[in-house]
Amino acid sequence: MATDRSELTSYEYRKLRAQVLGESDVCVVCGHGRATAVDHLVPVSKGGARLDPANLAPIHGVKGCPVCLRKCNSEKGDRPLGEVVQLRTSVDWFAGP
Repeated sequence: MATDRSELTSYEYRKLRAQVLGESDVCVVCGHGRATAVDHLVPVSKGGARLDPANLAPIHGVKGCPVCLRKCNSEKGDRPLGEVVQLRTSVDWFAGP
């Protein structure tokens, strides 16, 4: 696990975080909206780029998802997204009739 997390307080990171959340607030793990944080798709500890916007995605942070109550960022940890159990529903409620 990466120990130097100083980039999380840098201006560049905060700007990227705002950009990613501005484009979408749908959590990459559970698929529900109102994500409040961003996470690295490929963890930095596994070789992922720290400040690459293509490696950042919205995720529910410390408070968790207000819909399914998962702690998405905690569940993901330092695993790649492909190793995380993502929420799948049987009905696409947004597709319409």
